[in-house]
Amino acid sequence: MSRTTITSNALEAVAGINDGATILVGGFGMAGMPTTLIDALITHGASGLTIVSNNAGNGDTGLAALLAAGRVTKVICSFPRQSDSYVFDALYRAGKVDLEVVPQGSLAERIRAAGAGIGAFFCLTGVGTPLAEGKETRTIDGRDYVLEYPIRGDVALIGAHTADRVGNLLYRKTARNFGPVMATAATLTIAEVSGVVDTGEIDPETVVTPGIFVDRVLDLSALNTHMETTS
Repeated sequence: MSRTTITSNALEAVAGINDGATILVGGFGMAGMPTTLIDALITHGASGLTIVSNNAGNGDTGLAALLAAGRVTKVICSFPRQSDSYVFDALYRAGKVDLEVVPQGSLAERIRAAGAGIGAFFCLTGVGTPLAEGKETRTIDGRDYVLEYPIRGDVALIGAHTADRVGNLLYRKTARNFGPVMATAATLTIAEVSGVVDTGEIDPETVVTPGIFVDRVLDLSALNTHMETTS
């Protein structure tokens, strides 16, 4: 029997996310960004959140909207200062949100380490820079490395293209970015998808994220149909 819940109700999909949660949010810019789930999280009302993502929001939507709503206390990301990250920039300069910058490769590996059960790892990136301050370093074969720890999430919000009834996921092009590793590194993984197919319709050889890592799926096609029917 599947452990994955399929729903067309966005608020139902994010139910139970607590104040103070660490949330892994997929996406590279807006590619693969689970904007419907983020909008539902704003309505849900959880606050004091730590957000882990590649960047700190674009324009006024998605993560930027969550930040503007005052629900985030800390951002862990690689690119906090894109040209359209003005919401985060204003909050950070006002001292209303904390920031931890993590190089992109290190961010992906720290999340992957959490999913793989790796306690910590030594990495070249950041050695000799402010990013390594306060961290353990070690010389291995004549090169200096810095110790990095896994980043785990209470919740992962990810965007995929297709799911089946047991939660197996396929991604579309560049939307396949942080979603696969984030799905493995969170206690609760919630995916929004463009559509859901019957179990067996996705070739097992093409599954990117196995359903064992996915707890809830928000079916946007059913959501859109419902909205059109009731509007």
